Amino acid sequence: MLDRYWFGDVERISPEAPVPVVRICAQRRAPGRRGERCAQRRGAGRQATLISVIGDDEAGTLAGAAARRRAAVRTSFHRDAALPTTVKLRVIARQQQLLRIDFETTLRRTRFSRRKLADYERTLPEFDVIVLSDYGKGGLAHIARMIELARMRAERRCWSTRREKTGCAIAAPRC
Repeated sequence: MLDRYWFGDVERISPEAPVPVVRICAQRRAPGRRGERCAQRRGAGRQATLISVIGDDEAGTLAGAAARRRAAVRTSFHRDAALPTTVKLRVIARQQQLLRIDFETTLRRTRFSRRKLADYERTLPEFDVIVLSDYGKGGLAHIARMIELARMRAERRCWSTRREKTGCAIAAPRC
């Protein structure tokens, strides 16, 4: 996911509709929520790896670069030309968010699902904490297997944002 921020000033209301007209002065890009969480873990001295499917598009390229730069994490991104990268665009004026526009598609099972699972299995022994997150978008096609693998490592804890019972030691609605 790529978060985009457009910052500007509002000096008038549109004559077309009663909405503010924002003159954009600056822009910022950042990794999505998962990338930010990885950055926080890195800031606490922890290692993090982000495994995900992104679109084979400009937003996917920018999201990957932002995650590596901002979060300083290892990434294992699988590009899918049929799946656009999720972009969250926020328009901000005078420190007030005026609008958020989401460009997203709910994931369907892709040919990358098995490759993501293989990456997960390969990197699992390196970590003390596993966070499974898809925000209800369908990115965790193999969650039962992922949890099973994590539980086989008795010292591990598994976090999930899935609402249904996952079998995780700790389930959090939003990580």
